[in-house]
Amino acid sequence: MNESNKIFPLSNKRSLKGNRRLAREKVLQIIMAYYSCESDLDILFDHIFYRVFYFGDEEETEKKNTGKFLRPEEILELESDIPIHWRDEDIDFGKTLANTIVNKQEYLNNLLEEFAQNWEIDRIAKIDRYLVQSAICELIFFEEIPPKVSINEAIEISKKYSTDRSKMFVNGILDSILKKLGDDGKINKSGRGLNEG
Repeated sequence: MNESNKIFPLSNKRSLKGNRRLAREKVLQIIMAYYSCESDLDILFDHIFYRVFYFGDEEETEKKNTGKFLRPEEILELESDIPIHWRDEDIDFGKTLANTIVNKQEYLNNLLEEFAQNWEIDRIAKIDRYLVQSAICELIFFEEIPPKVSINEAIEISKKYSTDRSKMFVNGILDSILKKLGDDGKINKSGRGLNEG
C-alpha cells in the first residue's frame, strides 16, 4: 500500500473497472489541471489516474522537482475513495491522448478558432474547448477509433461536466470539423476505426 492510500484510504468494498469513457474523463481532468497549474504532465497523470500524491516534503520535492500542488483536505474533497482497476490499454490510451492534446495544442487551437464562428477561443468554456480538442485528436491520431465514437463520447462527457448548452456546441463544432478533416484527407481510419456503428 502506498503512503497516500494510508492517508486517503480506498474502499475495500467497492471498486470500478477502468474503461475508455473513464479514461477520457481522467484525461479531461489532467488537461484542465495542466493548463491551470502548469504541473508536469506525468505528475498529474500519476495523481489523477493512480492517486499518487506529492505533499511538498522538501527532500521528496527536490528529488521529484514537483512542489506541493494540493493540500490534504483538498484531496479529500476531490478524490473518490473507490479504487479504479485500469487495463493496460486504457492507461496507454489515456497517456497518449493527454500527450497528444498538449503537443498539438497550437494546431488544435487554430482548428477550433476556424470553426468556432463568433467565438474567441478564450471565451469558449475550458471544459468544452478541451473536450473538442480531445475528440479532434482521436479523429486524426487514433485510427482505430470510429469518428462517431469520438464525437458521441465528447458529447456524453460534456453532459456530465459542462453546461446544458455544451452538448449542442460540442456536437455542432465536431460535426463541422469532421467534415473538413474528411475533405482534407486527414481522417485515416483502420480496423475497428472503419466501423461507424
